[in-house]
Amino acid sequence: MFDIITSILASLGGFGVFLLMLAENVFPPIPSEVILPLAGYTAAQGRGSLWVVAIAGTLGSAAGAVLWYYVGRWIGIDRLKRFAARHGRWLTLTPVEVDHVDRWFDRYGRRAVLFGRMVPGVRTLISVPAGVSGMPLGPFLVSTLAGSAIWTVILVLAGYELGERYSQVASVIEPISNAVLALAAIWYLWRVAMFGRSRDGH
Repeated sequence: MFDIITSILASLGGFGVFLLMLAENVFPPIPSEVILPLAGYTAAQGRGSLWVVAIAGTLGSAAGAVLWYYVGRWIGIDRLKRFAARHGRWLTLTPVEVDHVDRWFDRYGRRAVLFGRMVPGVRTLISVPAGVSGMPLGPFLVSTLAGSAIWTVILVLAGYELGERYSQVASVIEPISNAVLALAAIWYLWRVAMFGRSRDGH
C-alpha cells in the first residue's frame, strides 16, 4: 500500500492527495492515517507544498463525505422509518425512535458532523445520518470542511515533523480506530439482542 500511495503522490502531487483522500472516504480501508503523514513527509523532503497538501487533503476528504451525504439524502427519513417498521431489529430502531434520532440530529447535527469528522471509524459514517435527517447542504459543508481541515492538518503536520518516522502516526491511530469499530460492533449486537425487551410496542 505504501508503494502505491508513494507512487500516486510522486506523480500527481496535490491532486494525488485529493484523489487518495476522496478514495479514503468512499472506501474506508484506505486509511488517512497512512496517506496524510506520508504526504506531510513528502512535503518535508521538498517534493510538494505543505499547504497544498493540507488543502488538497481537506477538499478530497470533504468531497468523499458529500457522496455519503447524498446517499443519506436518497435514503431519507421516510424510507428509513418504513425500513424500521419492517426490520426494526436489524436497524435497532423503531419508527418512533427514528423520529427521536431525527430531532436530535436537527438540534445537534452541526456539532456531530464537526467532531465526527475527527473520530477514526466514524469520519465517513457521520455523513449518512446528516443526509438522512435532511441537514441542509450549506451547514453540512461548513462542519465537514472544518472537521476535515483539523484532522488533515494534524496528520500532515505530524508526518512533516516526524520525517522518516511518519509511519508512527498510523501505529498510534490504527488501534484507536479499531477500538472504535469494535465498540460500535459490540454496541450494535447488544442493541439487536435487546431489541423489543424494554419497549411498549409503539
